[in-house]
Amino acid sequence: MQFAKAEALGNDFVIVDAGQLAEKDASRVARQVCRRSLDLGADGLILFRQTEVSGQPRFSMRVFNADGSEAEISGNGLRCLAALLVRQGQATCGRLAIQTRAGAKRLRLTDSKPPGYCFNLLMGEPVLDPAAIDFRPDPPGASLAGYPLVVEDRIYPVTVTSMGNPHCSLIVEDLEKTDWEGLGRLIEVHPCFPRRTNVEFVQVLDRSNLAVRFWERGVGKTLASGTGGCAAAVAACLNGSSHRAVQVHTPGGILRIHWQEDNQLSLTGPARIVCQGQYYPVED
Repeated sequence: MQFAKAEALGNDFVIVDAGQLAEKDASRVARQVCRRSLDLGADGLILFRQTEVSGQPRFSMRVFNADGSEAEISGNGLRCLAALLVRQGQATCGRLAIQTRAGAKRLRLTDSKPPGYCFNLLMGEPVLDPAAIDFRPDPPGASLAGYPLVVEDRIYPVTVTSMGNPHCSLIVEDLEKTDWEGLGRLIEVHPCFPRRTNVEFVQVLDRSNLAVRFWERGVGKTLASGTGGCAAAVAACLNGSSHRAVQVHTPGGILRIHWQEDNQLSLTGPARIVCQGQYYPVED
């Protein structure tokens, strides 16, 4: 099976043309290829398809987490796929539209230094409707900004939103003094989130800069997250802690995020092709 591996600020993906899988189980393949040390190793598997409409190429993608569960969208994964398509000469004038389970997303190439590329990605509007997020607040109707989430008899003020996938963001005083991995593991499977949730821990450095750590649904700790960076920016803004345009500092680097006046979120960040080759899956 032909594959490419790409990373966006350390959030890495194996990318495969979906036509190669035939009747193979995508969830099983994701669990296999994402195993670190034993296999290719990645946070997720991206399956993409290319079709033509009126002679123009159209692209779609599906994202599978390391545990085999399917995600609705990945902001970093979108840029990784876009990097591969640009490298293959598939982008017209440096612009791409890619269909995801969370709708079509548009990307614009802003810098090209192969095998690295930088894109501006329009992520759409943040969702703040509990039903659309599949979040069950108690009591119903409670505000999603500063919602008092009870975790093991402690109350944490969180901000719940969706970027096409669910997010729970906590603003903390000091990331170094926060057991964010332990807490992230608990919040991911909290009963208020029937489909689990991604979790962000946000330290406000100043009104234009946020330091964020990510616990991703179906993966665990990751070095960066595109949708998570957007959710963190929205949470900080809704809580009056930041401007609408911020730099999100992740362990893998910086994402530039702007919650625009038209309510759209714009995300700018890099992606890099790591390698391409032939993969030999282990047959059951």
